[in-house]
Amino acid sequence: MIEELIAREIKRQRKKINMIASENIASREVMNACGSVFTNKYAEGYPNARYYAGNENADLVEDYARDLCKKIFNAEHANVQPHSGSQANQAAYMALIKPNDTILSMSLDAGGHLTHGAKVSQSGQIYKIVNYGLDKNGVLDYSQIEKLAHEHKPKLIVAGGSAYSLIIDFERIAKVAKAVGAFFMVDMAHFAGLVAAGLYPNPCQFADIVTSTTHKTLRGPRGGIILCKSQFASAVDKAVFPGIQGGPFINVIAAKAVCFEEAMSPSFKIYAQNIINNTAYLCRALKDKGIKIISGGTESHLFLIDLTDTEKSGKAVQEELERDWNIIVNKNKIFGDKRTAIETSGIRVGLAFITNYKKLDKHALDELAAIFCHVILGTEAPKIKYLRKIFK
Repeated sequence: MIEELIAREIKRQRKKINMIASENIASREVMNACGSVFTNKYAEGYPNARYYAGNENADLVEDYARDLCKKIFNAEHANVQPHSGSQANQAAYMALIKPNDTILSMSLDAGGHLTHGAKVSQSGQIYKIVNYGLDKNGVLDYSQIEKLAHEHKPKLIVAGGSAYSLIIDFERIAKVAKAVGAFFMVDMAHFAGLVAAGLYPNPCQFADIVTSTTHKTLRGPRGGIILCKSQFASAVDKAVFPGIQGGPFINVIAAKAVCFEEAMSPSFKIYAQNIINNTAYLCRALKDKGIKIISGGTESHLFLIDLTDTEKSGKAVQEELERDWNIIVNKNKIFGDKRTAIETSGIRVGLAFITNYKKLDKHALDELAAIFCHVILGTEAPKIKYLRKIFK
């Protein structure tokens, strides 16, 4: 049964045009490491301080992954054990602040993440949350961040999100945090691969703690990492284990190491630049055709489409794109959205996954733009040629 479902999923991923910003295609080497015999090994603790015997090889794997991670991001300390980005965030909070302390973070509808203090998340139930948002142009409201920071005196300021397309000014927010005596944390889960390629500012230069996933633009296995200044290393490690996790997944850590190796290669930098180029091209094409883009454009691997001036919801567009055109996107709330999280007034579009297809060029991107315009604006249905050759 499972073999059949795996085969069906392989077929689905090959035939569908996946434009979900948080997904990517891991290499065969990454998947081989993930499915290796390290899945058989318990390794509670850290290298040379395990609670189980027989970890001499596991220790080498984890040390190697940590060293590569520190080198890529120029970080003083790295913890590669978090099972996910959400758990990395949970551990980061635990390392820096206490329950009921105040966190200043980007609101969910402005592009933040559930784990940055949404009420339905554990983070929103343990800590006091104050949210900042976007200005009238859809740009991060730095003046509001400064005002709220001085007003509420948070213990922690969080930057980064899952649906914000522009480059974040980490240095500016770091200065605000320092002025009010707050710790500064960046969640770079979405753009970590662009940082690794030197195409997005490195938050490790300014933040006390940086968290990330490894499966989005980094193109690795599903998992998380935490980077921090050396003064927080002990607190971070204790927060991960035994704070919120038991044994690490050494097989996944091995796959993370492979992903880090790949991220240091010249070909990865070319891939990351292609993501940015493709995303910018498609975003401009849609904007030129009259589709409204949140923040006015993109400087990363994603952008948000604003549907408020149309008669369609994000849910309706998402369903029509998949049903009629084999295109997978996700509905997404936009800043000040009056629709529910089930309906939404936005669509999030990402190109990291499909940029892995080497034949993706301007002709294919033009066809994608024409499809989006047909679905959203009701223009004539386009004839598809290049996309059929790529996703056959």
